Amino acid sequence: MKIFLVLFIAVSIFSCRSKNDPVVVKTLNHYPSASGIEYFDNSFYIIGDDAKNILVLDNDLNIKDSISLYDFPDYRFPKDIKPDLESITVLHSGSTYYLLVLGSGSLSPYRNKGWLINLASKQKDSISLDSLYSRFLSINKLKEINLEGVCSLPTGLLITNRGHLGYRENHLIFIDSSYYFNLNNATASVTNLIMPGTDTSSFSGVSGLAYSAKSDKLFLTVSTEMTASSYEDGAIGKSYLWIINNISEKQLASGLKPDKIIDLELTDSIFKGQKIESVCLIAEQKDKVQLAMVADNDKGNSTVFKLTVKYD
Repeated sequence: MKIFLVLFIAVSIFSCRSKNDPVVVKTLNHYPSASGIEYFDNSFYIIGDDAKNILVLDNDLNIKDSISLYDFPDYRFPKDIKPDLESITVLHSGSTYYLLVLGSGSLSPYRNKGWLINLASKQKDSISLDSLYSRFLSINKLKEINLEGVCSLPTGLLITNRGHLGYRENHLIFIDSSYYFNLNNATASVTNLIMPGTDTSSFSGVSGLAYSAKSDKLFLTVSTEMTASSYEDGAIGKSYLWIINNISEKQLASGLKPDKIIDLELTDSIFKGQKIESVCLIAEQKDKVQLAMVADNDKGNSTVFKLTVKYD
């Protein structure tokens, strides 16, 4: 009986740890501060909050291209003037596809800009977002702007606004698709993200978004960081993956909470000490989804993760 019990426990632990496929990890030693990732047409597009360019990787996470955004002499922008590009998604008009990249808006004027990039012609247009961000601040629910992620829904754009220890609120901002290419005139609706638990010693801030049209699920990366403002960095805590089901039906909800929370460190110890900044969807089947994530270690390097999450 003792031998049987030991074997049963060992098999149970192994089964639990083998629920998801192994995590694939790629370290980008020469790309700073990854803050956003998007996947389109077999390519990963990565932005860094103090980087000068968008990095393009192939399916095996090898560097295959780069899109220059700024003519700046140094490897990284200094913190006080960095563009703080945090959000990236793909838009389309007819058969033409674009990358939309947004600054966080957490420090005007440096972080109030974005980019619209034609993926076929590589034409790049800089966008001033002053009017849009001023409009956000006029909404009663938003007291500070710190945009950290964006994704495309069937109805338009969904943007997340991240809080901190001094402003303990996360929000989702919905923008109608008719304003895709006229953001400064966009109207917006805002929904609170309800944080689970009652721990006041830390704060879990939403850092990235991805949407599945196939299952109507919203995937959110969430991380804890000991900082009391949207400007300062803090000690890195833990990172999580949240899943909200049927998100397209919940735009008018007064508050949303995750249907599932995954502690990434418990799925694989490789996530320990990693501040996950963004997520994108690669592929999805009925019982599982393949995702990619990026992490920033605040030291000028970046890490990319590919993982499969099985649904219960």
